[in-house]
Amino acid sequence: MRHLQRPEGRISYDLYGPDDTGLLVVCVPGMFDHRASFHSLGRALAATGHRVAVMDLRGHGDSDTTFDSYDSRAASSDAIALAEELGAGGEARPTVMVGNSMGAAAVTIAAIDRPDLVAGIALLGPFLRPGTPNPVERLMLKLLLTRPWAPRALTLFYDRLHSGRTPEGHREQKERILRMLRPIDRYRAIRKTIDAPNETVDRAEGMSAEAVVIMGELDPDWKDPHAEARWVASVVDGRLVMVPDCGHYPQSQRPDVVAPVLLDLIERVVVDG
Repeated sequence: MRHLQRPEGRISYDLYGPDDTGLLVVCVPGMFDHRASFHSLGRALAATGHRVAVMDLRGHGDSDTTFDSYDSRAASSDAIALAEELGAGGEARPTVMVGNSMGAAAVTIAAIDRPDLVAGIALLGPFLRPGTPNPVERLMLKLLLTRPWAPRALTLFYDRLHSGRTPEGHREQKERILRMLRPIDRYRAIRKTIDAPNETVDRAEGMSAEAVVIMGELDPDWKDPHAEARWVASVVDGRLVMVPDCGHYPQSQRPDVVAPVLLDLIERVVVDG
């Protein structure tokens, strides 16, 4: 584990692959997730010679809980800072960013804001537009997030989002999530992430990055995952890959499918660059 120093605290991240060679891939998980969900994918990409940095969101994993902002734009600024930190000689160089769920919005914002830095994006189970829960859903969410049962309830909800194939090491990952949610300071930070007023990313003006949208066919976050994925692909002008036997976490549930798609994206970026 390593740390990136930011103005209000530190962001934890893991680095797979060589320290100073290969194209850099920065991965951003979603809310109440841990960077370890990218472990299999990170190893697979590193085995082909690329550097893969997998960060935690603010307040998540081993990142600090001292930040003021916990929304997708804040996560985007951290992903950009990490790419700059790991660039050749400390300078920014073309990077591919991979985001899951809320992390997908973060890397899309990064690609819009920094076309000079972000050459490719992969959006996994992407949330580019916040949902609008009805009164019953709002009540259920309020009950779900009430301590003392919130840590276990969120862990069970996290488990349910893995419709389809069970990832390797899933039991250990659920234990990480539960441990992460139990400390009151970390739970408060994660709650701020859940409650953050995230913007809708429905235009990508100025973005030049190659884009691919990867959605699990069984993703329970949408009534029609394919329709949501088509909409996201239209926003970023990207290719669409639907993943069978997969829910909300393609990076851990189907790394066998996701890794080749990312390698193709990297190849497109390298050729275009």
